[in-house]
Amino acid sequence: MSKAEIDALTAEFFGAFDNRGGRPADVARLRRLLLPEAVIVVTRPDFTVSTLDEFIEPRERLLADGRLTEFSEWETSERTEIAGDVACRVAEYRKSGLMNGEPYEGGGVKTLQYVRTPDGWRISSFAWYDHP
Repeated sequence: MSKAEIDALTAEFFGAFDNRGGRPADVARLRRLLLPEAVIVVTRPDFTVSTLDEFIEPRERLLADGRLTEFSEWETSERTEIAGDVACRVAEYRKSGLMNGEPYEGGGVKTLQYVRTPDGWRISSFAWYDHP
């Protein structure tokens, strides 16, 4: 059952950025999916370590102000290891949308770390890079 729960949590994570069809992205849902103290790391193009709020705020703006529209991202493959109350997932993903009215596509790799809490599985950290 844990793998199915992690799959659902991960799908909801990727879905938080979806603003296709004019609907607003629900990036704030990440506060429910991640631990409040989660660490977020991006390695490319610039190495950055963020708190949850530091990560959410600029993405909410980008997905709401009209610069990035019709956006979604999704897993294309994954490997998940579960060991008791901890788990790790390596996921390849793709993304697409319109950036300033122009087609925007890309992809990369995300690693997500999960912990089982009294309230169910939560993401404790994630890191990623986009393919050049």
